[in-house]
Amino acid sequence: MNQPALLSKQNIIFAILLVVLVAFPFVADSRTLTILLTQIFIFGILAMSYDILLGYTGIVSFGHAMFFGIGAYSTAIMLKEIQPTIPVFIGSIVVGMVLAGILSFFVGLLTLRLKSHFFAMLTLAISGLLLVVAEKWRSVTKGNDGFTFRAPDVFKDRIVFYFCVLACLVIVFLILRRFVNSPLGRVLIAIRENEQRTRSLGFKTLHYKVISSIVAGVIASLAGSLYAISLRFVNTSMMTMDITLDALLMTIIGGVGTLVGPLVGSVVIEFAQHYLSGLARDYPIFERWIIFFGIIYILAVVFFPKGIVGSILTKISKLKQRDQVPLPESKERSK
Repeated sequence: MNQPALLSKQNIIFAILLVVLVAFPFVADSRTLTILLTQIFIFGILAMSYDILLGYTGIVSFGHAMFFGIGAYSTAIMLKEIQPTIPVFIGSIVVGMVLAGILSFFVGLLTLRLKSHFFAMLTLAISGLLLVVAEKWRSVTKGNDGFTFRAPDVFKDRIVFYFCVLACLVIVFLILRRFVNSPLGRVLIAIRENEQRTRSLGFKTLHYKVISSIVAGVIASLAGSLYAISLRFVNTSMMTMDITLDALLMTIIGGVGTLVGPLVGSVVIEFAQHYLSGLARDYPIFERWIIFFGIIYILAVVFFPKGIVGSILTKISKLKQRDQVPLPESKERSK
């Protein structure tokens, strides 16, 4: 008998991990690890949004940080200019998502007609344009100096914020999993595999790619809002290429087209950055920790060419296929 969908092995593993993460703040009294896990959750959301583009639609974007920055600035400005309350915080998330959705819609219409590498470079140019606007519009953004703001009082307790971000991560994961498993998600996968053939079947591929861009932009904006709250500070560094590269690395290292992969990639990247930079304080050799970080990335690509999760799933699939192949004796007996 087939197991019910809710009792599948995958869902049981996810449930166990969720229980462990919920119990963590009560078991381990470590402020540093709590903050680090919160950062992992936030960048996990960002990486999942990028995976919708790269892993499921086959789109490489170099301008994903602009949506992240829009969410961060929307939340920071509204909390600073209005008042630091939960309703304003929720409203700022909604405003950021709407702005990111509108921008991603127009950017998608303008750029997604181009081939992959031309699209990637044009998104980089648009992101750079928005970065210049943010740097020059000092009356609102304070330029590269940035500004601090007060978060809602309830978030003064880092554990409360930890659970808030964890809840957002779970909700986003469930929504995106439903999205990629829907008929629309299947069309996106078909576009990734062979866009010309998908178009010949009657699908307007541009429309589907724009939808993918909007979904990715909206989720990235949510990650930006949460990141701004975690720092209580915002500046133009949140719209730079570094943010996009982090999302790209997390997706590739974890495994493109898996959703779980970007989460694993965010764990690897954030822990590596945290501990390598920490070692630099004690050991001079680690002062150039970014070099060791690059070595970790190279090793991950060499030993896990499809990403960590992608390589594991491929291995499991091969084992299942080998087990399902009938033995020669059984073939003769069946005759």
